[in-house]
Amino acid sequence: MISRLESATNTRRALLDAAAELLDAGGPEAATLREVGARAGVSRNAPYRHFADKEGLLTAVAVESWDRLAEALRTSGAINSAPSTRLQQALTAIVELGRNRPHLYRLMFVIPESDPGAGARAASRAQEEFLSIVAAVVGEADARHYGALLFSSAHGIAGLEISGHLTEEKWRTTAEDLIATLVVVTADHHPATRTT
Repeated sequence: MISRLESATNTRRALLDAAAELLDAGGPEAATLREVGARAGVSRNAPYRHFADKEGLLTAVAVESWDRLAEALRTSGAINSAPSTRLQQALTAIVELGRNRPHLYRLMFVIPESDPGAGARAASRAQEEFLSIVAAVVGEADARHYGALLFSSAHGIAGLEISGHLTEEKWRTTAEDLIATLVVVTADHHPATRTT
């Protein structure tokens, strides 16, 4: 027999999974508490026992997604891969998240009105994992500067691809080509690694 705590944990997990599925299928508008509860197979009031409102539920989905991204960055590439290879894999992971789950990707960058710091707190582990990858290429002293440049570039690439504005027809390049260029430019032109 499962305990009350286990039951509550299982219900919360089912609600988060259902919300993520609905979000992927139709965006934030599709992830109503009523639909989430129905998809999770729980009572009509169950979502309200776990989340104050839809924003709270979607914030929890976004927080989990940041955690998953942090783990993907942590494990990106083989540990003995070249630093520039790990960087390329990390940037690709960010763009692929946007490509494969565009509604979720956008949600991860929404600042919740009820808890404006939730996104920043959730993103901090992913940021630290990303910065450690960047530091292996450019050094600790410049990791934040280059990290911001590279992450914002990957975010821009993902955003352009999601919106349909980054097409090979239009630009004669791909997201993967752009990422490769970012990595080469960073590694080749960083003052600590450049040979003159």
